Amino acid sequence: MTKFTTLGSGPTILMLHGIGGGHMAFSPQVESFASAGYRAVAWDMPGYGYSPPVEPYTFKALAESCIDLIDQLLESEARLPSGHSPDATGGLVLLGHSMGGMVAQEVVARRPDKVRRLILCGTSAAFGKRSDGQAAQAWAGQFVAARTAPLDAGKSMAEVAQMLVPKMVGPGAMPEGARLAEHCMAGVPAATYRRALDALVRFDRQAELAQIRVPTLLIGGEFDRVAAPTVMKQMADSIPRARYAELAGMGHLMNLEAPDEFDALVLNFLREPWPKPLPDHH
Repeated sequence: MTKFTTLGSGPTILMLHGIGGGHMAFSPQVESFASAGYRAVAWDMPGYGYSPPVEPYTFKALAESCIDLIDQLLESEARLPSGHSPDATGGLVLLGHSMGGMVAQEVVARRPDKVRRLILCGTSAAFGKRSDGQAAQAWAGQFVAARTAPLDAGKSMAEVAQMLVPKMVGPGAMPEGARLAEHCMAGVPAATYRRALDALVRFDRQAELAQIRVPTLLIGGEFDRVAAPTVMKQMADSIPRARYAELAGMGHLMNLEAPDEFDALVLNFLREPWPKPLPDHH
């Protein structure tokens, strides 16, 4: 059973962290969303924190773990006094950052009924593939090598974090946010990190973007080199009721680099009235 941290009561926002994260990567959001009247939940992906790893370590298995947690959360929400859900449908709000955004896409593709609104941050619909469908194996290979080479050379995850995090943030980042990101990444077991990287390069849900029917917010960082703003904008164009927002001066770890601006974008999106249903394409 995956472990998670939770604060507040109200409609549930479930937050899924990236490859170098953990539940603490959403510490600012847990507090601000809880004080805004939500039940804020940040999970530890399998193999992170106190969550046991899954076998095999695939997006299918990660999504199934997430769906189990969603069922558990929705069941407890159903026991609350009615009137908690602000939207016209069931499901919860799912927010995914980076690899967590890929898990979120996998969950929505498998169980669209479980998600009421979707927020995708610093993520993409396919790894190691360009938006025109051409393979970008060379880039994917460089990405993985840059992250595993230091481990192969005997460096610790803390040392990897000190090398990588400064390159991932934008010039406008809060120093405290970068420090928290380093702390999170230092705590990731090296074995989990390697398996997550291995899963990452196989991810591809580009064809399913058009099937996402729920209101979706995509948040990019102006200086994000992992999930470039152009990639995020193309994703937004492919999802029927999505829109894109960009945080100026920020990089890949936008929710920690500029927590107040990030939280405001999310909370404003959640306050918007529920849109009219999309016509079904049969």
